[in-house]
Amino acid sequence: MLVSAKEMLIKARDGKYAVGQFNINNLEWTKAILLTAQENNSPVILGVSEGAGKYMGGYHAVVGMVKGLIQDLNITVPVAIHLDHGSYEGVFKTIEAGFSSVMFDGSHYPIAENIEKTKEIVRIANEKGLSVEAEVGSIGGEEDGVVGAGEIADPSECKQIADLGVTMLAAGIGNIHGKYPANWKGLDFDTLAKIKDAVGDMPLVLHGGTGIPADMIQKAISLGVAKINVNTECQLAFAEATRKYIESGKDLQGKGFDPRKLLAPGFEAIKATVKEKMELFGSVNKA
Repeated sequence: MLVSAKEMLIKARDGKYAVGQFNINNLEWTKAILLTAQENNSPVILGVSEGAGKYMGGYHAVVGMVKGLIQDLNITVPVAIHLDHGSYEGVFKTIEAGFSSVMFDGSHYPIAENIEKTKEIVRIANEKGLSVEAEVGSIGGEEDGVVGAGEIADPSECKQIADLGVTMLAAGIGNIHGKYPANWKGLDFDTLAKIKDAVGDMPLVLHGGTGIPADMIQKAISLGVAKINVNTECQLAFAEATRKYIESGKDLQGKGFDPRKLLAPGFEAIKATVKEKMELFGSVNKA
């Protein structure tokens, strides 16, 4: 069922586990993630970046696809459709299209402007019962062409944004989108502890969940992280499985070129990746 992310994240925070946000790119992605959530009795957040929304034909198309799959596949676990790294304009477009959760990424604005815009979004989201994620301090790596340096958020700025009434807060603690470089220093747990002290009970969000070692993930969860975003890992698994299928010549055997056959190994690879993450995050049987 389609819900905001608020309740699932409060439960995760209190239960010391995290809910995975898995970004979707098409029907295969969405179906694989929803079925895996149902099979593992786990709540799930479907992340949609503005680029992916455009790629899938638009936000109404995304909402229609997700709602249709929830109905036809009989998905009963809690599901949120969440705008990932939304612009100010993007937030309003996705709210209008029927998303149940939005992230406004105002991290590149001066803090005063980030606060003003976040306030306005919180007011509208509250009226509609949607959850809101805000971001402080740019998170490293590449996200739709925006590259950050793995920055560390300022705990006092985190408090200013948390106090606006957002549902969850993404704060940079040395995490990076995409693949981690060999010289990556790891997560900054001192900063995470300071942010937690500053914002109290606010569920925290860890972006760039691909490639962070399991022990660091578990430590982050113990320090208040209740939502972890995974995107690149599913993309890599999908690409690798598809490559194997084609390199072994299976697309040339019988009806192996049929897209349903061609995309099946990648679909299964996404399912396996999502299951592994749900087990690591501790969200299995928490629906």
